[in-house]
Amino acid sequence: MMDLNNHIRLALLLIFMCLSINFEANECSNQTSSLKNQILEVANNPNTVKWMKQIRREIHEYPELGYEEFRTSSVIRRELDKLGISYQWPVAKTGVVAKIGSGFPPFVALRADMDALPIQELVDWDHKSKVDGKMHACAHDAHVAMLLGAAKILQEMKNKLKATVVLIFQPAEEKGIGARDMIQENVLEDVEAIFGLHLATQYPLGVVASRPGDFLAGCGSFKAKIKGGLAEIPQHCLDPVLAASMSVISLQNIVSREVDPLDSQVVSVAMVHSESAHELIPDSVTFGGTYRAISKKSFNALRQRIEEVIKGQAKVHRCTAEVEFFGKEHPTIPPTTNDERIHQLGRQASSMIVGEENIKLAPTYTASEDFAFYLEKVPGSFFLLGIQNEKVGSIYSAHSPHYFIDEDVLPIGAAIHAAFALSYHSHSTISYL
Repeated sequence: MMDLNNHIRLALLLIFMCLSINFEANECSNQTSSLKNQILEVANNPNTVKWMKQIRREIHEYPELGYEEFRTSSVIRRELDKLGISYQWPVAKTGVVAKIGSGFPPFVALRADMDALPIQELVDWDHKSKVDGKMHACAHDAHVAMLLGAAKILQEMKNKLKATVVLIFQPAEEKGIGARDMIQENVLEDVEAIFGLHLATQYPLGVVASRPGDFLAGCGSFKAKIKGGLAEIPQHCLDPVLAASMSVISLQNIVSREVDPLDSQVVSVAMVHSESAHELIPDSVTFGGTYRAISKKSFNALRQRIEEVIKGQAKVHRCTAEVEFFGKEHPTIPPTTNDERIHQLGRQASSMIVGEENIKLAPTYTASEDFAFYLEKVPGSFFLLGIQNEKVGSIYSAHSPHYFIDEDVLPIGAAIHAAFALSYHSHSTISYL
């Protein structure tokens, strides 16, 4: 009889546990559905959509290069003032940093870049760039509009917000140093996670793509100067032209002969210069170029190998070589490496808005992003949001003078930003008492 009673108790306990689990799962599903509906209600409100389009178009008409974004930042501050959101300005010359929430942990950051490119726009539309030789050809105007859209959603849903959201409007991404300079001004203070979106014509409108771990390449530049000697009599002189030529050829062998074909790396020599008459061997030759690699290990190893090859070839030809890697015009940008946990949270937030069927695993890309500097400081993840739409001409790659975006993406991007921020608290790994 005791055994029977024990079996009955065990069965009842198992039934109760299953019911509890199902109840909690249904409750969680209901909460997620409710959160999604509230976010989309604000994001897709016709007035909100119209407002975001107006912001994007205003910024697009008056593009500004890195650290020149005074007009752009004034638009951002104007709209934040209207929303009743406090902010700090200037940060890193032209940047704006706003905060929404209680001011207490956890702190989660959302980032948008805001600089344009030195490109003459060739798209003929009502809001074409009014500044000759400058164009928003990389969607930074839309990034700003989407983050302001997220700010509006978060402000209207403050009662649901259980985190402090840091909105980072960053200058000079195209220069590769904007994120680094923002970090130096402590924009990541107390931040435990960061999320970023970039529009991409590689994917159809509304498709979200990324990958955990290694995602985008690190990018660096190098400059070498090889010195020789007197040039009047070839057998008595040191020839830097020959040493430089052999260095350039040998550098190509790094990728073709020393690197795993599945480990994407790039070494390109883009400049060779010397000063001499045709009949004289010059005293020195200067050359330089760029290098890229997806993983941090490969990136650092590639830089070391470039220096070894150049100095080795110089030595073979009895010359000397100086190699520099940290130029002001072309700074070193580390690889973009997504934190696996934050990537999963970003994936869940994106799926909430666009549906699981529109979430894709992206390949690695040899493009670079200075968002990588944030990822070296705090866990975070970077995602691509598709805008490909042949009907409106949203098919050209970034940095093209024909670049054009489908503005229907604006509420989608704003909603994804907001969903990540609103759902982050329940996934924070830090306990706050």
